[in-house]
Amino acid sequence: MADSTMKYPLTKMNFIVSIDGAGGGAFSEVTGMEATVDVIEFRQGNSNSLAPIKIPGLVKHGNVTLKYGYVRETALKEWIIKCVSDTRGEKIEKKNISIELIDISETAPTTVSETANAGGITWTLKNAWVTKYSAPDLNATTSEVAIESIEIAYEEMTVAK
Repeated sequence: MADSTMKYPLTKMNFIVSIDGAGGGAFSEVTGMEATVDVIEFRQGNSNSLAPIKIPGLVKHGNVTLKYGYVRETALKEWIIKCVSDTRGEKIEKKNISIELIDISETAPTTVSETANAGGITWTLKNAWVTKYSAPDLNATTSEVAIESIEIAYEEMTVAK
């Protein structure tokens, strides 16, 4: 007998990336979202056990890579250029980035504006800035989309359903 409450897992092909103050973009790939907790080993001198206890330490985050098809000037492109510019006339502006995995099941919303309360998941990268920019590879013998990529460093990640 089939369970009528069974849910299918979300597919990873439908997602929205929003960057505060820079809009977003039609990103084709997001990789590297991770969090790691340092392990601190501690043993008291008067402990009967020779094994240390383990205490959670600092949370560290890896950099996230975003890939997208090359587009002309946008607010996103201006932010990228400011972050990776050779001359720093002004402080790098850190932004919050939201990456939302969209539920496209039959009962899911059909427009981007309806996804706010959908059954997906949202990762928010706080105080993010561009640490690396990669221009598209150019090849006159192919007809592929020119793909740029940016690597984002961030300070904190929150996950919301």
